[in-house]
Amino acid sequence: MRTLLLPFRAAYRGLVWLANSPRTLILSYLLLIVTCGLLYHQFEPDVSLGDSVWWAVVTASTVGYGDISPDSWQARIIAAVLISIMVLLVIPLITAHFASKLIVDTDAFRHDEQEELKQNLRRVRTLLEALAEREGVTVPDSAGPPGGASDR
Repeated sequence: MRTLLLPFRAAYRGLVWLANSPRTLILSYLLLIVTCGLLYHQFEPDVSLGDSVWWAVVTASTVGYGDISPDSWQARIIAAVLISIMVLLVIPLITAHFASKLIVDTDAFRHDEQEELKQNLRRVRTLLEALAEREGVTVPDSAGPPGGASDR
């Protein structure tokens, strides 16, 4: 069962990688446009290469002016794949990337700040345990001091 999920996990990791890198996302978008334009030109030889790339841009943006439309079934499959990839993957990834940049918790602690807080809490706990031991204070069901010593 786990081996069946490996391709899906790899695809998911790839999507996360794309979404977190604007340069990679833009590069993959441009690569998609050029590839689909070249394939369209291959299957629709009457259309120039420039018009094929224009067709890919218009189709990817889902505007679809209608000035160029596929006649062959191969070009129609390319159009369907291009539209699907744009609508289901690329546009949501771009939206998610910008949304994650807008939703930033400026109050969140950095790693070094978290480590400093943890160290301070350890010091406070040690001081409190020393004070409690000196004063003879015990708390039932207490975790007790570190090192396994039990409450008195």
